[in-house]
This record gives sequence, structure tokens and C-alpha cells, in this order.
Amino acid sequence: MKRDSLLNRVAAGAAVGGAIGGAVGAVYGTYDAIRYKVPGALKIRHIGQATIGSAAVFSLFLAAGTLIRSH
Repeated sequence: MKRDSLLNRVAAGAAVGGAIGGAVGAVYGTYDAIRYKVPGALKIRHIGQATIGSAAVFSLFLAAGTLIRSH
């Protein structure tokens, strides 16, 4: 059975990290927007920023962890 290449493993780790980070960021962004009573359409922007930021950070760390572990 052929083993996956290192790049494929790191990309898969980044994808999983982005999905998990995005889900957590969406939940946290929604909670934060409700807690601080963000008005109207700014809620969408606030939730989106939290989602993208969390997805990016978690994706980076999970990709780095996958790189370290598989080398």
C-alpha cells in the first residue's frame, strides 16, 4: 500500500484544522456578538472575523503538528 506524501498529510492536517477551527470560531463569534450586543449587520462581520481567524490559527497549528509528527 502506497504511503501518502508529506505534503498530502500536511494539507489534510490543515484542512481538518480549518474545519474544526471554523466551527469553534463560529460558535465563539456568535456568543461574543450576543454578549456584547453587536448591532444589526455588524453581527455577521463579527462572526465572520472570529470564524476566519480561528480557522486560520487552528489550521496553521494542526498543519505544523502534522509536519512535526510525520517527519
